[in-house]
Amino acid sequence: MSEIVEYKPWYQSKTVWGALIAIGASVLRVKGVDVGLAEQGELADAIVSLVGSFGGLLAIYGRLSAKKVIGG
Repeated sequence: MSEIVEYKPWYQSKTVWGALIAIGASVLRVKGVDVGLAEQGELADAIVSLVGSFGGLLAIYGRLSAKKVIGG
């Protein structure tokens, strides 16, 4: 049987954002700023939410500024 796989863009992945935040936290730690695991998780959740909101706003802007009407 063929399995249906659903894909999502990389920027909607908590894993990707978590990894980027972990890298950023490591860099900050070298600079003397400590970012704990709890804060990293909260940051990842917040970024994914913000990216989703930005995508929605961009879609609305695109539709409102479009020059052609949606049709069948």
